[in-house]
Amino acid sequence: MSDSHVAADVQKTGTSAPLIRSFGWAILGALAAFLANNVLVVGYGFPQAGLATLAIGIVGIGIAIIFAIVTRETSLRWDAMRIHRFNVYLIRACFWVVLLVGITDSTIALMRVEKLFDPFFSQEMVRNFNLSSFVGMYIHIPLVIAGFVIALFTRTLGFTWLALLIVLAELFIVISRFVFSYEQALMGDLVRYWYAALFLFASAYTLFEEGHVRVDVLYAGFNDRKRGFVNALGTLLLGASTCMVILWIGINGKQSIINAPVMNFEITQTGGVGMFVKYQMAVFLGIFATTMLIQFVSYFFEAVADFRSEPGHRTVEPAGH
Repeated sequence: MSDSHVAADVQKTGTSAPLIRSFGWAILGALAAFLANNVLVVGYGFPQAGLATLAIGIVGIGIAIIFAIVTRETSLRWDAMRIHRFNVYLIRACFWVVLLVGITDSTIALMRVEKLFDPFFSQEMVRNFNLSSFVGMYIHIPLVIAGFVIALFTRTLGFTWLALLIVLAELFIVISRFVFSYEQALMGDLVRYWYAALFLFASAYTLFEEGHVRVDVLYAGFNDRKRGFVNALGTLLLGASTCMVILWIGINGKQSIINAPVMNFEITQTGGVGMFVKYQMAVFLGIFATTMLIQFVSYFFEAVADFRSEPGHRTVEPAGH
């Protein structure tokens, strides 16, 4: 079922659930506060644990709870769809980013390897193109901003197109290797970069479409109310908790497994002959956990609404229909 059809079926009416909504929005508020604090710690040298961290957490959770109270008449299904739409925008923006960065960085890598910059730029600028910090700061970051802006005016998520680009990139590698005996490390880097984005970014939307593998020996026989209870419980105990652990380990301090590569604009062992995107692939793990956690909150609201037998249950069409 498409987003437009789902949105048409979801009304801003329903039984009030202030505690459930406050809990779900508090999770999102804590997530926003955690990410904001990480930016301050990594980007601006704030202490990792201090009054500022506590204040940001209190403000983030407080605003989320206040919002839930002020909008207490909003139904769980409406909230779920609103959160999902925001998450779709984030995912769409990330796909635009990897498309722009992938094409641009692979082109720069090719020109760097083949020394095509030399006739057009000064020696200082040529050296800059060999520095991941320069490429990351002055080329990647503007492209990231551009991706988020473009996503405001587009509606496609880009799964199909990105998958097609991966196939074309693989085909180009085969042709260039076996027909022209030409291969560069950047070719494999581009395929891995897009592959990682495709699978990690698509996970949240796959959850919305009930596309993840499920052991349904018992689940298939449950009615909607029982399924809602199982989904709500599983979302909190298994899904959301896993995402929180990933984020806590990944961006907890400057030397964590996500922050450290970003701070150093880390590159692969191929060095200057490959793409300068390894640090972004570390960020992909954080994007995966963040978008999945947001989607799990949306999924939690839907599951509770199913358990409460509220109207507007969303039926997902089987794949291929």
